[in-house]
Amino acid sequence: MGWALVHLELIGVALFVIVPIFWIIISSFNQGNGLASATLIPKELTLDNYKNLFLNTNYAKWFKNSFLIAVLNAVISVALIMLTAWIMSRFQFKGRKTGLMTILIISMFPTFLSMTAIYTLFWNFGLLNKPYALVIIYASGAIPYNVWLVKGYLDGIPKDIDEAAYIDGSTYFHTFTRIILPLSKPIITYCAVSQFMSPWMDYILPNLLLSSDENKTLAVGLFSMISGKENSNFTMFAGGAVLIAVPITILFMFFQKYLVQGISAGANKG
Repeated sequence: MGWALVHLELIGVALFVIVPIFWIIISSFNQGNGLASATLIPKELTLDNYKNLFLNTNYAKWFKNSFLIAVLNAVISVALIMLTAWIMSRFQFKGRKTGLMTILIISMFPTFLSMTAIYTLFWNFGLLNKPYALVIIYASGAIPYNVWLVKGYLDGIPKDIDEAAYIDGSTYFHTFTRIILPLSKPIITYCAVSQFMSPWMDYILPNLLLSSDENKTLAVGLFSMISGKENSNFTMFAGGAVLIAVPITILFMFFQKYLVQGISAGANKG
């Protein structure tokens, strides 16, 4: 009886998640603009919403902006996180403990608390309305929390491996790139995917710092389709939302094993 209740609960949760997703996908093929008039199983399917998305809006540019920002952020963030975590994990130096505690405290504060300061800095340095400048904020903001996570993972790798490499004449950097990084694939994958998703789904920062239509990211551009009394392109918005989910779905399908290993190992070690 207990197992039956557990399975019923899991089925209920699955339906609770799947039905809205199915509704959005089907709505993207519906005729008209409103989701309220859309039926769960439409009588007629159309690709007009997807065509209009690319022909009548700057969706292709929004997608390009978001994708490049996400890729750059993933690469730069992983490089900064791994280097910082490796130094904190492997080397003893004055101020190390204070630095770790400072990083931990900083990670408790969300980025949007510094909105005014960020806007002022971007305005002074002429970085407003430049999409790729957002990578500076995303990459620096990724360091505090992820350094502690990655440090926990690196602490689980025996230091004897490093010492054996040093005895054989390996340099610090060579040991890091040829030994530590290959052993850290799960946590690197987790950090890369999470840092790809962060700008991909973000709305607050791009909405504050980007103004022109062609420089918008996907979240800001799509929201403009349904914000205000005159904008009610809900079915076209649904089509854009479906396309947004494609890269994330592919990433999770390919790297699911590494993601689970990375976050569990990083959380338990150290």
